[in-house]
Amino acid sequence: MQHRTVGGRQVSAIGLGAMPMSIEGRPDEARSVATIHAALDAGVTLIDTADAYHRDAGEVGHSEKLIARALRTYGPGADEVLVATKGGHLRPGDGSWTQNGDPAYLKAAAKASAQRLGVDAIGLYQFHRPDPAVPYADSVGALAELLDEGVIVMAGVSNANVEQIDLAMAVLCGRLVSVQNQFSPRFRSSQGELEHCARLGIAFLPWSPLGGIANAAQLGARHAAFEQVARVHEVSGQQVALAWELALAPVVVPIPGASRPESIQDSVRAVDLVLTPDEVERLSAA
Repeated sequence: MQHRTVGGRQVSAIGLGAMPMSIEGRPDEARSVATIHAALDAGVTLIDTADAYHRDAGEVGHSEKLIARALRTYGPGADEVLVATKGGHLRPGDGSWTQNGDPAYLKAAAKASAQRLGVDAIGLYQFHRPDPAVPYADSVGALAELLDEGVIVMAGVSNANVEQIDLAMAVLCGRLVSVQNQFSPRFRSSQGELEHCARLGIAFLPWSPLGGIANAAQLGARHAAFEQVARVHEVSGQQVALAWELALAPVVVPIPGASRPESIQDSVRAVDLVLTPDEVERLSAA
């Protein structure tokens, strides 16, 4: 497995997005644990989650608990995994999403996440989504305090624009290590943020890198250029999409979601797919 760097720590070039294992349509726990174990077997050392990845009210942190359980039962090698979790985005349990960027709330949420993950300090903690009711600098300031207190080892932001990235970097006194934004063949509005992260040398973690749970299977059919390149290399369109994202900048670490072992096993093979410069250019223009 190829590696990339997040805050000076080497991680697998492809991570695992745990969200599909905890929300609507999720598999049973045994299959979810098998999926996480399959990812680790394939060399994945970055798992992304959030306290808001759950389906029903009253089960906040479902995904974090699931990951902790899977890592405990895996055996040797589990301690090499960087678990990245997030706070500040909430699901009341009715399918809706809300924000809470209050610094006191974020600090309490991070400590609760650490407890659910069973760790003394969270490897990477990210502010999940800006709260329009709270100044962005105040929310990110909570991450600075969490770093100083040793509750978290590294800090990042998610769903941030260029201005917010720069503000976060300033508030954190240069300690911002990651930005997690939506980016895929069908959603490219974060191209500017990706390029900005490359200039700053901080990790860019595309969420829904295959276009989302409902669209991943149809990626090739929706994007002809990706299907054409896939046929040339005799691989899946999903592998082509991930290989294309990896080729855009050395700071990119896609985190495709998976709820079946076969899905993540296919995704990780993208690190071995070498696209020509012409193919990368054609896919970028598609």
